[in-house]
Amino acid sequence: MNEERRKKIRVLVGGVFDILHVGHIHFLNQAKKLGDELIVIVAHDETVVRRKGRPPINSMYERAELLKALKMVDEVYIGEPNGISFELVKKINPDVIALGPDQDFKCEDFKKQLRQHGINAEVIRVPYLYKSDIAKTSKIIERIVEIFCE
Repeated sequence: MNEERRKKIRVLVGGVFDILHVGHIHFLNQAKKLGDELIVIVAHDETVVRRKGRPPINSMYERAELLKALKMVDEVYIGEPNGISFELVKKINPDVIALGPDQDFKCEDFKKQLRQHGINAEVIRVPYLYKSDIAKTSKIIERIVEIFCE
């Protein structure tokens, strides 16, 4: 049987993934459907502090370990402390970069930045699976504080 080997489509996502929840699972499952391999870059702890104004609940190592255990995830990397590492993205060599529904990147602007660094991946915004996905880490933290700190 002479089977032509096709190139596997590599999908890359990045995020904090602190207090892993169903919204993360929805996003990762949808991203995986865009290709054959799903690679995740977990935000460095310093990046989380800078972007969110608070340290993560779980360290970057714990978050990476949790993601590695998920069946839809093929590889996990920890990001650089200064934010997006275009060198790491270039090393991963993705065909598609999937942005989460609440990530504050504009697809076209991000695509231009990637091109400036010689990265030709397609950039796709993954929508919320439901009309209003209430599973957000910040909302979970608020509920925990309401329940246990009153």
